Amino acid sequence: MSTITGMDLVGFSSRRSKELVAFYRDVLGLKPTLNDEDGTAAEFELSDGSTLGIWDPKDENMYHPGAAIMFSVPDAKVAVEEFRKRGAQIADVIETPVCFLAPGQDPEGNAIVIHQRKNS
Repeated sequence: MSTITGMDLVGFSSRRSKELVAFYRDVLGLKPTLNDEDGTAAEFELSDGSTLGIWDPKDENMYHPGAAIMFSVPDAKVAVEEFRKRGAQIADVIETPVCFLAPGQDPEGNAIVIHQRKNS
């Protein structure tokens, strides 16, 4: 049985991601722990271990205005299959250089992501 083991990240999908990254970095003083090359995405790992992420998804289907929670699972493909059987609306797993992720939503339309880091 698949189990959510924590929250890997709370973040924002934004069409103004460069501006948001600058706000959290320059105004609030957070230090980016991960940046993309063009400045449209960043992660800020905080001292308590939580992570704030900001990104501009290039794929229109990945864009959800507002916040999203990335739930950590040991195996994204197994978890997505299981959660779909229980009625969850979750897309197919996508592989990135650092993780496997599958976007979805709760019944209210809030964005959730099933997430598996490659280094875990």
